[in-house]
Amino acid sequence: MEGDSLRSLSMRPARRTERSCKTDLQTRDFEGGFFSPGKALRDPIRMIWQRGCIRLFLVSAIAWVLLVLIALLFHVWSCHSEISFLSALCRNDNKVLVILDAIGFSPKAQHRCSIPLADDPDTIIIPDKTLDIIPKELLYIEVDNQFPPLFGGHQSWSEREDSFKLSKSMMVHCGFIQNGGAEMDLVDIKYVKKCKFVVASGIFDGYDTPHQPANISVRSQKLFCFLMVVDDVSLNFMKKNVSVRIDKDGGKWVGIWRIVTLHHAPYDEPRRNGKVPKILTHRLFPQAQYSIWIDGKMELIVDPLLILERYLWRGKHTFAIARHKHHKSIYEEADAIKRRKRYARPLVDLQMKIYVYEGMEPWSTKKSTLSDVPEGAVIIREHTALNNLFSCLWFNEVNLFTPRDQVSFGYVVYRLGDAFEFYMFPNCEYNSLFILHRHTREHSSAIEWVKNMTEFKTKGSGLRETRGGLGLWNPYTADLSSVKLPAVTRTSLAG
Repeated sequence: MEGDSLRSLSMRPARRTERSCKTDLQTRDFEGGFFSPGKALRDPIRMIWQRGCIRLFLVSAIAWVLLVLIALLFHVWSCHSEISFLSALCRNDNKVLVILDAIGFSPKAQHRCSIPLADDPDTIIIPDKTLDIIPKELLYIEVDNQFPPLFGGHQSWSEREDSFKLSKSMMVHCGFIQNGGAEMDLVDIKYVKKCKFVVASGIFDGYDTPHQPANISVRSQKLFCFLMVVDDVSLNFMKKNVSVRIDKDGGKWVGIWRIVTLHHAPYDEPRRNGKVPKILTHRLFPQAQYSIWIDGKMELIVDPLLILERYLWRGKHTFAIARHKHHKSIYEEADAIKRRKRYARPLVDLQMKIYVYEGMEPWSTKKSTLSDVPEGAVIIREHTALNNLFSCLWFNEVNLFTPRDQVSFGYVVYRLGDAFEFYMFPNCEYNSLFILHRHTREHSSAIEWVKNMTEFKTKGSGLRETRGGLGLWNPYTADLSSVKLPAVTRTSLAG
């Protein structure tokens, strides 16, 4: 016990010394550490740097990100603004909007928006005609090599392939084969020869009556021919339901529209007949330098001279068409065609398999085009040789395959590559060009309800077209059995 007490007493000074050393070290650490008041008093700049550098970096990064987001949001808002000044400054076809829209960050597109039009049609200066380079000369095959002759001819697969090879002088199929149908009256042929500027529309199988354009300037009334192309069925329907005026030369008029009748419909399917004046406007009216096509159920509400200035001359374009509201890929559009029963499902699939085999990829932001799918109800174009060639090739696809021209448009663009340039304007501006009216009756064709190829055999030959879509029945040059269609995600309940 005594030994232990002596040992305890002897250790107390050592413990005091140890505690004293620890206290001294703590005091030194406190006074000399990075965050010590003493150190701060001696070196305030170093204290600010050490304490604030991280905070400054974080605040700067957050501020920069917020600034970028605000700029993007303002950019997107201005492009969709009702204020014409802002919408005019914004390039709606730029990559920023396309990428934001593709990833779902762009705001919901407006159905209609203001169009940055020129103020006065009388002040517009009409530019000189665009020079033709390639092709410089475009000729058309007019005699069929088989009997009976067909309006679109019996184009072979090799002839189709050769037609996409550009050269200075070309000869291609482009409808209007001799004795193939779609003949005009002599009085109409004589009248359209004077038409340099054309607003064209068409009605087939009596689905509509002409709607009179509005807001047409006196200058445009003198400059433009307003030509309504119809078949005999539609002409008879008009005579019973609207006032048709006959002029001294025998020409027929409904208001401002000059009625141009095509006798002997070239196809069994009215939808396919309607593609003749729509796509081959340059063939019906060969003297025309410019044309604006609008579908027959539309009422034009914008002066046509302002349309040409806005969509062609201002941006030095020669071909303009609107983007589709819902679809960018032709495979999305084909899927919608099948779901909405707009043509036989197996034939739509066959056309898409041919396009897949021939290298047509689904649309993506990597492509130079804003979309592969247009709204084809309005087409604005200068009749250059290249645009005329494009129209011929586009029509040939409609003639060979299904009459759904929106899926074949992107394919022809793909085949011509960078040689064919066009302007794709916003869908909201497209909807501001016209007032849409309902058809007088709904169109329905038995072939639109076909679900599989066996129905063509079991339900008789009446389902199959006899003068169009022959490429869907002639053996293709390759085996398509292993071709898989791209996966499609439905982008809209309406699409």
